Amino acid sequence: MSIVINMHGVRQMRTGWADGPEFVTQCPIRPGKSYTYRFTIQGQEGTLWWHAHSSWLRATVYGALIIHPAPGSSFPFPKPDRQTALVLGEWWNANPVNVINQATRTGAAPNVSDAYTINGQPGDLYNCSTKGTVVVPVNSGETSLLRVINAALNQPLFFTVANHKLTVVGADASYLKPFTTKVLMLGPGQTTDVLLTANQPPKRYYIAARAYQSAQNAPFDNTTTTAILQYSKKTTTSKPIMPPLPAFNHTKTVTSFSRKFKSLRNVVVPKTIDENLFFTIGLGLDKCPKNFPKSRCQGLNGTRFTASMNNVSFVLPSNFSLLQAHSNGIPNVFTTDFPAKPPVKFDYTGNNISRGLFQPVKGTKLYKLKYGTRVQIVLQDTNIVTSENHPIHLHGYDFYIVAEGFGNFNPKKDTSKFNLVDPPLRNTVAVPVNGWAVIRFVADNPGVWLMHCHLDVHIKWGLGMAFLVENGVGELETLEAAPHDLPVC
Repeated sequence: MSIVINMHGVRQMRTGWADGPEFVTQCPIRPGKSYTYRFTIQGQEGTLWWHAHSSWLRATVYGALIIHPAPGSSFPFPKPDRQTALVLGEWWNANPVNVINQATRTGAAPNVSDAYTINGQPGDLYNCSTKGTVVVPVNSGETSLLRVINAALNQPLFFTVANHKLTVVGADASYLKPFTTKVLMLGPGQTTDVLLTANQPPKRYYIAARAYQSAQNAPFDNTTTTAILQYSKKTTTSKPIMPPLPAFNHTKTVTSFSRKFKSLRNVVVPKTIDENLFFTIGLGLDKCPKNFPKSRCQGLNGTRFTASMNNVSFVLPSNFSLLQAHSNGIPNVFTTDFPAKPPVKFDYTGNNISRGLFQPVKGTKLYKLKYGTRVQIVLQDTNIVTSENHPIHLHGYDFYIVAEGFGNFNPKKDTSKFNLVDPPLRNTVAVPVNGWAVIRFVADNPGVWLMHCHLDVHIKWGLGMAFLVENGVGELETLEAAPHDLPVC
């Protein structure tokens, strides 16, 4: 099967050809062929990751991408005694590509996963997986840096370690003002760096993760994955201590956690805004085409599930990548009329949304930005079909999350809540269920950059769009030429 690889969170300055998303920056790499990803990491430090960006291959093709401090420099906290990457995943007892293909045929939601994993292992709360449970060794008194990555396809996850406090020091390869918590919440695509001090009696303690499920009445995998934090001076036969985890729908825990995120130092946030964008995000329902049998319309009330931003359900091209079409001036691949605001203003998070708003339009629409544009985007969740916490990821950029809230964004009231001093720098924002988030960035990286929901079923349904950032002046503000081995469609 063809594949592409995305270095999730790497800024890819002027090297958009190495970003990876299928039919956005490149065509897929065919079986038996090869492609070399060439890029330079600049000004980033911490935990990122890499993964397949085609179909649902990300279910098994992923790994940690760790950027250590440069030689001669160090962490902005005491050097930990050891470091461990913990990659949270999602597992089906089936070929995940077949799972999403079946859902695409039927128009229904895909089957939920059968397990979650930590470093590829479900842990000993599942049948038949006890022997493979991941063990994380520690010595009493040591401090470990845990690099936690949510690589799950469709599920935000709570994460905790029994009887131990976690000190959050970074996220998405950016340092934060340290704060202590018992529970993390990571949306798919997000990373969080925490310090853990082994200051408990030398026993065995479960490291555990399970779902944060914000969508009402939607089926989900309610199992718990575990690893074991194991002190060296102890008997390995003792039963690990199990930590409490929040209720699956405990949004209060998520809100309390996310509001503690602040950049380590004061930062330069764009104050004057050139492009003030308002994007609604959420699900939708496609009417069943007249030539389709009922077996292909198994969504709600005989429809097919879809998703959109600003009522546009994003359709990827199939003959050229968007970046190729832009760079080579190939016509009829995309348009640049993605709307700056939703076509209809309505009560986005209300309970009585008109059924006429459930059906988005399909299109390959991009939004064009001049080099150096200062951008603000309000990401507004909607209650069409159901509201949900959406992890929105922007390729090619980091952005500042200057505010989050619930209900409908109100610029007259909510602008006063903006943090323009030390907001966190992220590449993926978990937009609150039935709420909104505001992000800001400067468009200083030319190319075509996908912005999408990192719940993979949602991007498959069309919850995405792309920015076309024009070249600036001179070589350092211009997209590099396409590499010679760029795959052909």
